[in-house]
Amino acid sequence: MLLAVLMIAAGIFLLIKGADGLVTGAVSIARRFKVPPVVIGLTIVAFGTSLPEFLVNAFSVWRGTTDIAIGNIIGSNIANILLILGVAAMIRPLLVRRNTVWKEIPFALLASALVFVMASDRLLTGASSDGLDRTDGMTLLVLFGIFLYYAYGMRNAQGTPRAQTERVIAEAKSLDTSKASVMIVLGIASLALGGYWTVDGATRLATLAGISERIIGLTIIAIGTSLPELVTSIYAALRKEADIAVGNVVGSNIFNVFWVLGISATVRSLPFSSAAGVDALIAVGASVILFLTLFIGKRHQIDRWQGIAFVGLYLAYLGSLAFRA
Repeated sequence: MLLAVLMIAAGIFLLIKGADGLVTGAVSIARRFKVPPVVIGLTIVAFGTSLPEFLVNAFSVWRGTTDIAIGNIIGSNIANILLILGVAAMIRPLLVRRNTVWKEIPFALLASALVFVMASDRLLTGASSDGLDRTDGMTLLVLFGIFLYYAYGMRNAQGTPRAQTERVIAEAKSLDTSKASVMIVLGIASLALGGYWTVDGATRLATLAGISERIIGLTIIAIGTSLPELVTSIYAALRKEADIAVGNVVGSNIFNVFWVLGISATVRSLPFSSAAGVDALIAVGASVILFLTLFIGKRHQIDRWQGIAFVGLYLAYLGSLAFRA
């Protein structure tokens, strides 16, 4: 069992470091070719921050452990809102931009709601089982394309890149082409090995401890792959950059569903158990809570007491998993 835990820990570490190295190297080369910052932010950085979730899902789908793939995305989205935004708001109240309130958060809510609706085949169509099939996956990818079009227009109009872009671009300034290329190669290798170890370790742990792969995906892997978002949001809160803290989480949730889950379902159908359906509904509830919170107390702001409530709800959710395992 210890070996399985160490494999998961080492795998998540390699995923995070690999994604960071790959993104930094790719940004450095993109800058040498004079690619505009808005494009770098929307492509390299935006996709790069979702690579840990993507690689875990890729290996899960390849191995047929679809419960891990589903749990990883749903669990990450719940943790992003209740845990990460909760912790960030506890550090400093988060004032949310109007566009984020009325456009990006509703888009993230739509993403979570679509997962629940698309997976509810028995309820809606009378099918024998629930899940996301290839048609659902392709629909999610089409919606992802629409979101990218919207995001490009917003960032082009505002002249500002995505949350982590400024940091990554600054780090990439001093890299020459050879060093950047090495970072890209090492980043890809770390991502591949990290993804394999994470999924393999999770499968072993589930077998040895008698815990379902769904629970492992919803907790250990979901929190682990969300660590970049947690670090970024805490750092942003400390620097009084609420836009980054909130935009980082909302953007991650949208990418997780439309891109990562969309590709996963397109490659292989993802069956949903009744328990997974409940988790998907909780993810919808977390998004609804986030939206409603912005109209309770000070308008368009997440206060400290609300952050504490978010973290409390997340701990309650983790506790409920013990009874629904």
